[in-house]
Amino acid sequence: MAENAVDVVDLGNTVPDFSLWGMFAQADWIVQLVMLLLFGASLGCWAIIYDKSLRVRRITAQADRFDAEFWSGNSLEDFYDRIKKNPDHPMAALFVAAMREWQRSATGRNGSQISMGLQDRIYRVMRVTVSREMERLESYLNFLATVGSTAPFVGLFGTVWGIMNAFENIAMTHNSSLAVVAPGIAEALFATAMGLVAAIPAVVAYNKISNDLGRYANRLEGFADEFGTILSRQLDEEHH
Repeated sequence: MAENAVDVVDLGNTVPDFSLWGMFAQADWIVQLVMLLLFGASLGCWAIIYDKSLRVRRITAQADRFDAEFWSGNSLEDFYDRIKKNPDHPMAALFVAAMREWQRSATGRNGSQISMGLQDRIYRVMRVTVSREMERLESYLNFLATVGSTAPFVGLFGTVWGIMNAFENIAMTHNSSLAVVAPGIAEALFATAMGLVAAIPAVVAYNKISNDLGRYANRLEGFADEFGTILSRQLDEEHH
């Protein structure tokens, strides 16, 4: 009876801590490493999500203001002179690149002739500018995609390892009671949860930001086509 009483007291004194920190502290070091990896990945994802969301919102507002001024009917040369030193968003960079090529070619040979390949060069410059600006906007999105696709499996690895530890405890103690099994199972499920917590926002944000940037890329390409048409029309007028 005395031994049984001692056993009861020991079990009471070693009740596992099922708080988040407690489950982390009691976990095997490999499971802890998995948890830390997932936690770091989650923080990185949220930093990218915050930065990209603000960036998309900002460049969209800048593009709206640019469109309003571009189509206001004012002189394109004056507009270009104002923003050429600091094109601070992709649409402005696209406009400046095309105008710079236009003016460089238009003033060649003392302004008497314009290269027959000017239109092609302008379109090429605009395509390169769109590609470069979109590459900058899409930087680090692959990290979201990677975390979204791999985090559940990393969490699953922690889950499997935690369950293996639970079975090892059963084998060592010859006791399959809930008090023996529960800590390992809890750690395992916690690793799974962390994998999902990292993956779900990453996948949702990647899809949302990719769609927003896709629409913005279409907007840039549409502006490039319209502006190219304007310059082509002006070129034809100068030839006649």
